[in-house]
Amino acid sequence: MARRDTSQGRKMLSLLGLLAPPTIFLGVFFITPLAIMVIYSFLEPGLYGGVVWNFYDLNYGRILGWADTRYEKFDPVYLTIFLRSVRLALTTVLLSLVICYPAAFWISRMPQGRKNFFLFLITLPFFVSLVVRLFAWVLILRPTGFLNQALMEIGMISEPLNLIFTDTAVVIGMTYVFIPFMFLPLYASIEKLDMSLVEASADLGATRLQTFRRIILPVTLPGIVGGSIIVFIPSLGNFIVPSVLGGAKVMMIGNLIEQQFLSARNWPFGSALGMMVMAAVLLLLMIYVRMMTREEEYATAAKVKES
Repeated sequence: MARRDTSQGRKMLSLLGLLAPPTIFLGVFFITPLAIMVIYSFLEPGLYGGVVWNFYDLNYGRILGWADTRYEKFDPVYLTIFLRSVRLALTTVLLSLVICYPAAFWISRMPQGRKNFFLFLITLPFFVSLVVRLFAWVLILRPTGFLNQALMEIGMISEPLNLIFTDTAVVIGMTYVFIPFMFLPLYASIEKLDMSLVEASADLGATRLQTFRRIILPVTLPGIVGGSIIVFIPSLGNFIVPSVLGGAKVMMIGNLIEQQFLSARNWPFGSALGMMVMAAVLLLLMIYVRMMTREEEYATAAKVKES
């Protein structure tokens, strides 16, 4: 009995030793800054970038509508910027999905050697600086850039398209940057697809659309949802791509937060804006966890029925 207790004690110590470093790391570098942001979002802005340690809910009131004082007013422009950021992030997710889904299918059916080569190509942009890649897109999209020159040469347009410093340029840039984040979860999900199920569906007379809807889509859904979340989260708070490709004409919530912290020196209001982004991300993650839990429950129920 004593030997059993000693063995369990050693296992507990080993478990604590393994969990302690990541727990401390997350506590210091994630939980603590997040707690500081939450506290600052409810403090009163002070002079010259300082804060006054009074409870102050008007930082959120300026965004959500109840601020109506001499110095703090509700301004719908903040909600407009937030909703525009959500729209651009969702468009980026949709465009990435449309590009990556067929590509992941195509690569997953290749021989192993070619498959590894194309997977390397997908991750190749990570080896080049993001700023360099974005300025390359500036050269491509500007009125005298490669894209306009090519379209004018083949006669598709008579005058240059106004692409740079628009929403379109920002979506193109973010899609380009986040394509690997969508592709890899999709590929992992599609590679697990048992093609014998697809063949059986065709043998039983199902159309291609029915096979996709009943077999392929449910199996690859975790990859679609996971990739969509991984792309949506950094797209929503992104400020580098809008700064380079959107200029002063396209402002996203990430740019607004950056301005509040670095230019306006209004840390409480910047923190409140950051909390809005965190709330949107948290809501999305809760939906994802609920969907995954439901999928697991269905899978468990199906196994119980079969047995």
